[in-house]
Amino acid sequence: MIVPLSFNSEPYFTFPLPGVSLRWYEDFFRNDRWTLALQTSIKVAAAVTLLATALGTVAALGLSRANFPARTLIMSLLISPMVVPVIISAVGMYFFYTRIGLSNSLPGLILAHTALATPFVVIVVTATLSGFDYSLVRAGASLGATPTRVFFKVILPLILPGVISGALFACVTSFDEVVVVLFLAGPEQRTLPKQMFSGIREMISPTITAAATLLIVFAIIMLTTIELLRRRSERLRGIRR
Repeated sequence: MIVPLSFNSEPYFTFPLPGVSLRWYEDFFRNDRWTLALQTSIKVAAAVTLLATALGTVAALGLSRANFPARTLIMSLLISPMVVPVIISAVGMYFFYTRIGLSNSLPGLILAHTALATPFVVIVVTATLSGFDYSLVRAGASLGATPTRVFFKVILPLILPGVISGALFACVTSFDEVVVVLFLAGPEQRTLPKQMFSGIREMISPTITAAATLLIVFAIIMLTTIELLRRRSERLRGIRR
């Protein structure tokens, strides 16, 4: 229903469509409120993707080792943001950020989204590492390679599909999040989901349907890419076996 309504030529929701037009997409890309919200979402999502991917990959590498102490407990703590209702996390972050002065700031919003996105990276990369042959790491070390060189030359190329999949999940999580933004973001940190939420409350405009359609297309592209990477990872596992 959302997609066809985004092409409606009239400023109200009606079926059948009285006409087809791109006026709401034009308004989306020309209206400062929407373009600034889109830019903020892209900035936050890009920063969150980098941070969550780096932190989640490092955590997954450690947790994938069988002799890692308190592995189950640490894994439970890392993925807890996926289990705890987001409204609870948002309220807790709000009170904590207010005390340390990070509320209504872009760095605070990025850190909050990173906490929500990192569990996805941990789970995906950990699943990728489940079939990893650690004898390759020992072989690299026996040839004199440093741990950093072994990671970039041996480990990362083999787990890269999983890392990219986790990064895409982190990006989608940040780009689509609205509850934490409502609690932590100030007037200057208006993201696209927050702009859509405000638009629904204050004045319903068909431009919202155009924004929603673009988000749907974005999600489809991300999920398709993740599925292709998953299949590639399975093929690589088959070759190694």
